[in-house]
Amino acid sequence: MKTQKQSRTDLLEKKVQALIGVVQQLLDETAYLKDLAVGTLETIKQMDDYEQAIEDLKKKMAEESSKTKEADASRETVK
Repeated sequence: MKTQKQSRTDLLEKKVQALIGVVQQLLDETAYLKDLAVGTLETIKQMDDYEQAIEDLKKKMAEESSKTKEADASRETVK
């Protein structure tokens, strides 16, 4: 009976260690992606038309937002 409990404990320990390894890898990849995103953003900021592109995106988002509000208003239920 003790060997069965011991082997179960060993199996659970191995599973926990495997999960710890997976979580650590995910954390490492997340940190890498963060660094990559920040680097990409800083590179884009150095481009000549950055400010104009930001203004264009703001206008586009405002237009899409107003279209969404119009669509939501037209969805009223009829009883």
